[in-house]
Amino acid sequence: MGQKNGITRRWARRGTRPSAPQDQRYASTYIFGAVCPQEGKGAALVLPFCNTAAMNLHLAEISTTVSEGRHAILLLDQAGWRLSGDVTVPDNITLLPLRPKCPELNVMENIWQFMRDNWLSNRVFQDHDNIVDHCCHHWNRLVDQPWPIRSIGLRQWAHGS
Repeated sequence: MGQKNGITRRWARRGTRPSAPQDQRYASTYIFGAVCPQEGKGAALVLPFCNTAAMNLHLAEISTTVSEGRHAILLLDQAGWRLSGDVTVPDNITLLPLRPKCPELNVMENIWQFMRDNWLSNRVFQDHDNIVDHCCHHWNRLVDQPWPIRSIGLRQWAHGS
């Protein structure tokens, strides 16, 4: 997430061309997020870097949100830093790497798209701290409303009808 956001579709009166702000600077940050569509909850960290150390922090955060006596299966793509030998996986989490080039199987891709389309695109951020504040605010907004997580994340092939 950063200042070089994409421009998304906007509602406008037919025949008009509304402007959309776009920044030319390059400050950015990373949202490490995971959701449980079944329970409608999520865990995330907003970090300035994207590497194995960040992944370890993210897994520790997810582990704290897994209900007592439950076990989480975390679907994730096969980025090298996510699956390196230095990743420390808590006992209540199992990593399940997805097949390459299958983003449609990753619920988080749909969550990120929802957040970009509705809250994070078409804006100019003042600075890096402003980006972090927006990411944190809108992640908290998402997890405070479990129904979007359920609506976006539940898959019939994984959860039945």
